[in-house]
Amino acid sequence: MLLGRLDIAGKPALCVEGNGRWYPLRGADGRCMDLPAVIAPGPTLTDAARRALANTPVEDIRWLPAVPPGGKIICVGTNYKKHLEEVGLPLPREPVLFSKFSNALAAHGQTIHLPAIARQCDYEAELALVIGAGGRDIARQDALAHVFAITCANDLSARDLQFRSSQWLLGKTPDGFCPIGPALRVMDGVDPDSLAIGLRLNGQPRQQATTADMIFDCAQLIAYISQAITLEAGDVILTGTPEGVIQGYPEDRRRWLQAGDTVEVTIQGLPALQNTIG
Repeated sequence: MLLGRLDIAGKPALCVEGNGRWYPLRGADGRCMDLPAVIAPGPTLTDAARRALANTPVEDIRWLPAVPPGGKIICVGTNYKKHLEEVGLPLPREPVLFSKFSNALAAHGQTIHLPAIARQCDYEAELALVIGAGGRDIARQDALAHVFAITCANDLSARDLQFRSSQWLLGKTPDGFCPIGPALRVMDGVDPDSLAIGLRLNGQPRQQATTADMIFDCAQLIAYISQAITLEAGDVILTGTPEGVIQGYPEDRRRWLQAGDTVEVTIQGLPALQNTIG
């Protein structure tokens, strides 16, 4: 099942996909529902989707970020073997974690304006996990049952800001630096550890890999994070990026992102996430 968050009359509406069209999920009162209303385990989503597909689809598609603001955005760095090779870093013994804030969320199709103080902006295609059932000290064998859906994300990074100090935050969470979406694929038989993932810059392939190249798989990441941080419904985990980032090119071949560039993240089984740099 594919879900997407759309702007309908100025309000967020969670929609279900059917034959390429999008149908708003509505509650018993007829009002449009948003993600928090259906993310908890139970029959609410199935019933709402069945009702929605029998009604009228949305005509004016205006995308919102695939998740609403307010939840945690936990990111994993250096989690693909070949990516580490290209940037000359050793394999980590434990996951490297950092965060983004809600100000970084951006929608599919949204223009991303780079900070005026940044000169070295980079892309990072990432598989994002959206937590459905929260918890603390989640066992690895149970971890994927806590995932509601997967989606595409772009961990945009201002490298010159990221490496000003030992803390990455400034370069990782400028406004709009976490485009996410356009759609959520509900975890009904999806194996997040064996998906093709890629990125195209102005139509040219830059990243091409599979999530099987991750050093720490999705279940490991959830178990590790939840040892210290209680995960809650709606939280997002960005699981790392494969090789092919601009930072990995020789210095004389690095062409950093600039106004007019189009960046497209692709993940197997999901619609592509596309943004233009402004």
